[in-house]
Amino acid sequence: MMPCGIQASSHMDAPLITLDPSANTTDVYAFVSYHNLTKYLTVALSVYPHEEPGVGPNRYNFDENVLYTINVATGASLPTAKTPAPKVAPTASYQFVFHNATKTKATIAGSYIGVIDKVDDEAQNLTQHYTVRRIGPGVTNTLLFADGIVPPNNQGLVTPHYNQDEDGNMPAKEGVATTSGLDAYTKGGIFRNSLNYEVFAGQRDDGFYADVQSIFDLDFTFGGGHKPFDSQGGFNVHTIVLNIPISELGDDRQIAGVWATTSRRSTSVLRSSGTAITGPWVQVGRQGNPLFCEALVSLVDKDGYNRLPLSQDVLKFNKYALAPELATLLAVPMDRRSGRTDLAGIFIPDVIKVDLSTSAARLAGGSNTGAAGDDAGYHRLGIFGGDTLYSAIQPGFAGGSDHAIPGGWPNGRRFGDDVVDIAVLAIASDLRTNPPSIVGGPTADVDKVTHNDIGYNKVFPYAATPLNGRNHHHN
Repeated sequence: MMPCGIQASSHMDAPLITLDPSANTTDVYAFVSYHNLTKYLTVALSVYPHEEPGVGPNRYNFDENVLYTINVATGASLPTAKTPAPKVAPTASYQFVFHNATKTKATIAGSYIGVIDKVDDEAQNLTQHYTVRRIGPGVTNTLLFADGIVPPNNQGLVTPHYNQDEDGNMPAKEGVATTSGLDAYTKGGIFRNSLNYEVFAGQRDDGFYADVQSIFDLDFTFGGGHKPFDSQGGFNVHTIVLNIPISELGDDRQIAGVWATTSRRSTSVLRSSGTAITGPWVQVGRQGNPLFCEALVSLVDKDGYNRLPLSQDVLKFNKYALAPELATLLAVPMDRRSGRTDLAGIFIPDVIKVDLSTSAARLAGGSNTGAAGDDAGYHRLGIFGGDTLYSAIQPGFAGGSDHAIPGGWPNGRRFGDDVVDIAVLAIASDLRTNPPSIVGGPTADVDKVTHNDIGYNKVFPYAATPLNGRNHHHN
């Protein structure tokens, strides 16, 4: 019997960042994809946890005063556990800055003043615009997108195209398998440039699923006292998705490390004229692999994790991966509670590592009526469910000679990866041996939550349709 108990990715990972939701990173995704014959590293960052669909008169937005950054490191820039204080900057840092534009303030309807037919039409009163800059290599500063536009949130009657039958009273549309099948708002929020980058930023369904309620209700049997449920079901987040042509990072015979940060200005001084003088950006949030800060880092260091750079991970946080307290809570055998170099190899430094040499990752669809199905061979447990990819540059999982590596996390992370179950399996197993000693298998089900509440899109921007304010449910 597999032990069941984990502090899941609740999106409330450290005390201070919970007070700053628009800068609070919930999840980072990274995987290899193809679109229009171009091979991409797809990266995504979600922020603003627990968005209740359909609020008013104001709404959830990206913050004009937050710098959202997705970092990608390759080659000599890729931080490793053997580099305690790397001085090399990421290969590229993609910076997103948002600003608001309001068509009229002579109304109580701050966000919508009518039914929105297309993105940024006259009925979308408050519209967010954004720029995307690539910083790197070195001091190179390239403007990739000068005026991206955020589509509306899914309010309901005023945003009918998000919803089934184009009806604002109906639930949100399930994910689709073709770009032509995307709703009008999502399609209108996708931008491409001459370098073949693709970008989207807007409200999406929260793609993370798990029974977090049981954890913090001290029900480690997951359902011993109640029926387990998806604690994130019924909530939205704000998500940035970027398709980076792998040719922009060099060739594909390499591994990329991906992580994200959020930053605020250190000072802000208002003059009588109303203009502001602001200080330099200071990091307030950070995210790489799912679960690390929540499940492994002790309370005394959680806020520090969000403020410190990757260069401190080996010195400050290595101990939490090598001897995770969670292994004791899971009651794993004594020889698996310390010396966990296998876990440190995943979490230290805390970047999501993606093998760029593989074919495209298999993608999740959905299980609800009308949803596009999963790709053939896709499994929510990744390699623990037999979902593998083949590398051209590294040996297979746990040193295997077949070059088979995980099809999902911890080789990248896809929308749909059941990261709670994967993490429990990894901690309960011993991945230091060849072959590894694996607990569980393709049917393993730790928290009894095996799918998202709405199907994902299998085309860019991949994240699922935001839930309808008039028709959604919390489990």
